Amino acid sequence: MNPDILIERFLEIVGDRGVITDPADLEHYCTDWRGVFKGKAMCVVLPQATAQVAAVVRLCAAENVPLVPHGGNTGLSGGATPDDSGQQVILSLSRMAAIRSIDGIGETMEVEAGCILQVAQEAAAESGMLLPISLAAEGSAKIGGILSTNAGGTNVLRYGMARGRVLGLEVVTAEGEIVNGLRQLRKDNAGYDWKQLFIGTEGTLGIITAAVLQLAPMPRHKATAFIAVDSPEDALKVLRAARQEIGEALNAFELMSGPSVDLVVRHLGIALPVGAAPWYVLLEATSSLGGLREGVEQLFEKVFEREEASDGVIAESERQEMELWSIRESITECESRAGRSVKHDVSVPISSIPSFLQVASEAVERAFPNVRVNAFGHAGDGNMHFNVIVPPETDALALNRLVHDLVVQYGGSISAEHGIGQYRVGELVRCRSEPELKLAVRVKRALDPRNLLNPGKVLPAFLIAK
Repeated sequence: MNPDILIERFLEIVGDRGVITDPADLEHYCTDWRGVFKGKAMCVVLPQATAQVAAVVRLCAAENVPLVPHGGNTGLSGGATPDDSGQQVILSLSRMAAIRSIDGIGETMEVEAGCILQVAQEAAAESGMLLPISLAAEGSAKIGGILSTNAGGTNVLRYGMARGRVLGLEVVTAEGEIVNGLRQLRKDNAGYDWKQLFIGTEGTLGIITAAVLQLAPMPRHKATAFIAVDSPEDALKVLRAARQEIGEALNAFELMSGPSVDLVVRHLGIALPVGAAPWYVLLEATSSLGGLREGVEQLFEKVFEREEASDGVIAESERQEMELWSIRESITECESRAGRSVKHDVSVPISSIPSFLQVASEAVERAFPNVRVNAFGHAGDGNMHFNVIVPPETDALALNRLVHDLVVQYGGSISAEHGIGQYRVGELVRCRSEPELKLAVRVKRALDPRNLLNPGKVLPAFLIAK
């Protein structure tokens, strides 16, 4: 079908304000927020209801037109960016942003895919509850994108990945059929748990249009601490001690290398709250019960007595808590100011973090002179951002392969929370076992046999076509 005629059909479905074709307006949707991935699109379609999403998908299926789902454009793997053919249609659910209901007794929220995470968090808080998915991009990231990438963040240690908060989904399949599984059930063993097929698969199997999310009680008390340690080994000793002293109240346990914190100090002029050290830990605990402060103080006594930490500070106010977190959350921004970097969002078994960091750093610095490792991440759940600041001429693919090969040797994953997108497609094929890839291809062929949903993401076209 002629593109102009197809666009007219889209307008009939979603209305006059529901299609974007102006090149200047398209640019935002065709470029990821870092400017790394760029493409072209025929148009952007913005439905306002699930029935409209289904109609758009049916039309694209009938005309063999590929669709690229688009959320808040906060991804780091190019998963929401079209190719450069100009033949793909971007599907944005930004006009589907309603919070349909909140159940204070069952502690659930039914929310549409286009709702911004921060808006959902605030709605939960107004009802006295917590939506414990927490990301640096929560002011822009949208529920649909968060679920389709199975986003992680800083609270995974306590609350799990995004999929762990999902009780039910509403999905539009590749044929344009609406599947309503918006059940508010914590227990449901009636048949296959099909919703899991659509969480973390980046819109390649279906379009998430709404979800029922499990909320949590709103904590009344919080304790945040910044700790200096000599090594990742000592950091894990602090983690073990924190689990013993604070228990399940421990929300976050972040590990930052000295060089990563130095970048923040240098570029933003932030003063270190503790003495300089090779490594730092930022931990946070929350609870509805009192005694958290005392628990963290007991933790300090234990790790200082055993010489597992050299310095530390506990935040005395909400402002100090924000200042401590700003150090951690500013690392990525300051890394970008330092020059080009090659990023690795990896996970290894928690107990293997020290060995992996040492072996990987030595291997990278040996193979690629004049590079600087910038390592930081969510050590409490095994997720490290092993980034490398490199000269312009560095072979990024060779560097990726070196790091990913070591990750595989440690029994880890080449994507802990950022997804595969288009950035890691080749590496997934190289690093995953053949039986795992065959299984993934079978699922893709069953649910999207013509590869019209987000083609080129997660799995390469040649693998699906075999």
